[in-house]
Amino acid sequence: MATTPWLLLLCLATAAASSGALQARAQPDNKGFISIDCGFPGTRSYIDSTTELSYAPDAAFTDTGSSHNISVEYMKPQLLLSKRYHDLRSFPDGTRNCYTLRSLVPGLKYLLRATFFYGNYDGLDRIPIFDLHIGVNFWRVVNITNMGYALQLEALVVVPDDLVQVCLINTGAGTPFISGLDLRPLKKTMYPQVTATQGLVLMTRLNFGPRDDSTFVRYPDDPYDRIWTPWINTKIWTVISTKKRVQSIDNDVFEAPTAVMQTAIRPRDVTKNIEFSWDPEPQPNDPSPGYIAIMHFSELQILPINAVRQFYVNLNSELWYPSGFTPTYLYIGATYNNLPSRHNRYNVSINATSNSTLPPIINGVEIFSVISTTNLSTYSQDVYAIMAIKTKYQVQKNWMGDPCIPKTMAWERLTCGYEVTTPHRIKAVDLSVTGLSGDITSSFINLKALQYLNLSNNKLTGSIPDALSQLPSLTVIDLSGNQLSGSIPPGLLKRVQDGSLNFRYENNPNICASDNSCQSAPKRNNKLAIYIVVPLLVVVVMVSLAIVIFFLVRRRQQVNGDRGGCSLQLENRRFTYKQLDMITKGFKRILGRGGFGIVYHGFLEDDTEVAVKLRSRTSKQGVNVFLAEAQILTQIHHKNLVTMIGYCKDGKDMALVYEYMSEGTLQEHIIGRDDNGEGLLDWRQRLRIALESAKGLEYLHTGCSPPLIHMDVKPTNILLNASLEAKIADFGMSKAFKHDKDTHVSTNTLVGTYGYVDPEYLATMQPTTKSDVYSFGVVLLELVTGRPAILPESPMPISIIHWVRSQLAEGNIESVVDACMHGCYDVNSVWKVANIALECTAQVSVERPTINHVVVQLQECLKLEDCYARSDMSGGLYIGSGSHDPNLNNESQDNVTSEMEYVSRRMATRTTDPVAR
Repeated sequence: MATTPWLLLLCLATAAASSGALQARAQPDNKGFISIDCGFPGTRSYIDSTTELSYAPDAAFTDTGSSHNISVEYMKPQLLLSKRYHDLRSFPDGTRNCYTLRSLVPGLKYLLRATFFYGNYDGLDRIPIFDLHIGVNFWRVVNITNMGYALQLEALVVVPDDLVQVCLINTGAGTPFISGLDLRPLKKTMYPQVTATQGLVLMTRLNFGPRDDSTFVRYPDDPYDRIWTPWINTKIWTVISTKKRVQSIDNDVFEAPTAVMQTAIRPRDVTKNIEFSWDPEPQPNDPSPGYIAIMHFSELQILPINAVRQFYVNLNSELWYPSGFTPTYLYIGATYNNLPSRHNRYNVSINATSNSTLPPIINGVEIFSVISTTNLSTYSQDVYAIMAIKTKYQVQKNWMGDPCIPKTMAWERLTCGYEVTTPHRIKAVDLSVTGLSGDITSSFINLKALQYLNLSNNKLTGSIPDALSQLPSLTVIDLSGNQLSGSIPPGLLKRVQDGSLNFRYENNPNICASDNSCQSAPKRNNKLAIYIVVPLLVVVVMVSLAIVIFFLVRRRQQVNGDRGGCSLQLENRRFTYKQLDMITKGFKRILGRGGFGIVYHGFLEDDTEVAVKLRSRTSKQGVNVFLAEAQILTQIHHKNLVTMIGYCKDGKDMALVYEYMSEGTLQEHIIGRDDNGEGLLDWRQRLRIALESAKGLEYLHTGCSPPLIHMDVKPTNILLNASLEAKIADFGMSKAFKHDKDTHVSTNTLVGTYGYVDPEYLATMQPTTKSDVYSFGVVLLELVTGRPAILPESPMPISIIHWVRSQLAEGNIESVVDACMHGCYDVNSVWKVANIALECTAQVSVERPTINHVVVQLQECLKLEDCYARSDMSGGLYIGSGSHDPNLNNESQDNVTSEMEYVSRRMATRTTDPVAR
C-alpha cells in the first residue's frame, strides 16, 4: 500500500506525549484497548496527551528483536513527530518474529493497527520490505515508499482464541521493524463483512469537510479509536456542517461517530458532481483483491418545504442505484456491500437527480480490501501449553508464532500432525541436550496429542510427575541423563507394564534411592514379554484360520459366478446378458466409451430410458472396479449422483444399468456438442451445474457412512439430464475412509486423470477429500474459461491452473473468461468462482477449502448472477441501504439485505489514496 501525504500528516499531527508513571501492561485496559510503543525502553507506560490513552513498552509482548531510535534528523521539533515514532524495534534474526496480545474475548471482532516509521534508524538509507501476518494468515506487504513517511496498516478480524499474534516475516528484502501496535475491541454486530473466515484491511477512512486538514477524528470522539482522515478541497467543494448531534439508527452496524457525521461536502458549483477515483493494488497472494465500500450520509440542513436533495451514486459510469437516494436529517445512513467487488479502476460520481433542487453531499467513506482468515492454526490448548513450556525453560530457538504453520516456519524440535479439517496438533517434543533446568513443568500434561517426549541429557531436577501417564497418545518418554529424584510414579509403571509406554530414565543417580520401584519395573517388563508372546501366538493361529476361510469362500464365489450368480448382496435389479441384449436392441446405439468399456442406450419394458455400461473383456479395469462401483451405487442416494437401476454379472459378462442422462457429459457442453457450438452453456447454467456437482461431492464427503472420496472428478464424469441437472458418475475408483480415525486412505496404484490429480496425493499416494476438492477446482476453471485442464501451448503443454494464475496476476478477468459467453455475466460472480477455483487448487491440501465451504460460496455466486439477470430484465439496479428498518420482519429484512448487497457490490474499493476531480 502506497503511503500518502495525508497519512504522514496523521503521524505528525499527534503532539508530543506527556510522560506518566504507569506500569507497563501485558493485557487490555478497562476499555479493552492494548496500545504498544514498540522499542520504547524500560517497563513503564506513558499517557498520550492527545488521546489520553496509555502506551506501554513492548517488552511484555515479544522476547526477540532489538530497540533503536530513529535518526536525529527526523526528530526535529518543527516536524511535531509524536513520541511514539522516536523509537522502534527491529528483528534482524529469524524468519518470523511475533507480538502476542493476550486476555482477549474469543470470537469477538477486533481492530488491529500496526505503524511503521523508518527514519533511517540503521543509517543504511535503505527501507526494507517485508510481510505482516495475523496469526497464520497473511495481512499485508509492508512497503514504505519514502523514508520520511509513516505507514499505518489496519485490519478488522475475528479473533478465535483469547490471544492473537501479529508476526513480521523476513522475505529477504531487508530487516523487518515496527513502531507501534494497537488493538481495539469492536461489537460483534459491527462490520458484518468480518467473519471467522474473512477479514478487512483498511484502504482509507475519510472524513469529508472538517474545519481544517489537520483535524483527525479518533478516540475519544470515536469510541473504537478508528482514525478518520480529513479530506477537503475548498476549490471544488463547499463544506456543510452542524453542531447538533447526528444520531445513529437502531441496529447500526458501523456506528460512524458524530464528529465525522457533523460535516459534509457538496460541489461548489451546484451543477457539478462529487467525483473521486482510485486504482486497485494487487497483493502477492491475491492478484485481484476484492473490496468493500461503506459510504456514510446524513442531511445536516433543515430544507425549505419545496427543496429536495436527492442524488445518484455511479461507479464506472454505471448507476449504483436505479432511483435517487435521499439522506435523512440528523440521522446516520450508510450504504455498503457485503461481498467484495473487483474492477480494474474505480471512478465514483455522485450527481443530483433531475427532480433534486440541491446538489449531492457525502459525509464520510470507508474502503477495505478483503483478506482470507481460513488457514487452520494449531490447536489452541497445544499452543498455550508449548508457549508456557517456552517461557518456563526460556527456549531461544525459532519458537515464534504458530508452532506448526506454515510448515516452513514450524518450530524446531517439534513434530506436528497436520489435520485436514481440524486444528493441527503437536505430536512430538524433542528438547534433549538443550540445557533445560528446574523441574518438569506440568504444561507437558496439556499436550493431549503428544506421542513422543524427549527431555534427555539436560539438568532437570525434582520428581517425575505421574500425570504424564494420563497423556492418552504418549508412547515414548526419555528422561535419561538428568538429575531427577524420587521413585517412578505408579501410573507410568502401569503403562510400562501393559506395554503402552517405552520409558527411559537411566543416568538419573537420585531416582529410586530410597525404594525399590525401579527394581520392580524390569520384572514387570519380563512378564510383559509373556503377556505379548501368548496373544501373538493366538493372533497367528486366528490369521491362519481366516486365510483358509477366505480362500474357501472365494472358491465358492467363483463357482457361483460361473453359474451366472453374483457375489454381492445388491438390492438393485439384476439383469442377465440376454436381457441387456434386448434392452439395447442388440447393443445398437453407443452413447460413449471409457476405460471400463462401452456405454449403450436402451429402453426397459416400461419404456424407461437407460444407459448400459458394459465391461469390455479386454478392459484394464477389472472385476474389482466393477464390484466397487456396483457396491457403492447400491448404498448412496442423492439427486446429484447418478442412479443405478440394476446390474449384470452373468458369467464373464458384467454391466451396470444407469438412469439415462440425455444431455451427455459436461465436457461435451464446455467444448460445444457440435462444430457450430450448439449445446454451449451460458454462465448461469455453468454456475448451477457447478453448484449441483459440488453438492454431489458434499454428500459423498459428509453424507455417506463411511465417507467416500470419488478419486476421478472431471467433466466427463459429470452427466446432464434433459433439464441440464448435473449428476456425478463413475465411482469405480472411489475410496472410503473413517472420520473418527483416518484423514486419508492409502492406494497402491495411482488413480485419476492427468491434469486433475492432486499433487499431494501424487507425492504421498494418500488421497483425502481435499483431493476431490483439487480436481473440482480444475473443473471450475474449465467452466470459467472453456479450456481443457491441460492447454496444448507451445513449446510445451501447461496446466490450466498455472495459466489462469498468470493471467489474473494482471488483474484482467476478461482475459480468461470463455469468449463464447459474449460477456453475458456478472463480472463479480465470475471473479468469485475463479478465486474459489484457485483456492481449491492450492498445492498444499490444508490451504484448500472443504467442499462444504465451496457449496456455500457457489450459492453466493449464483445469487450474484440472478441479481445481475434481474437487473438486466428490469432495466435498472436494485436500491439498497445500510440503514435497516427495525420494524421489518425477518423475511422482508432478508429481502432488503440481499437487494442492498447486490447494489453495493457495484461499488469497489482500493488501497491507494483516492484522487479528487
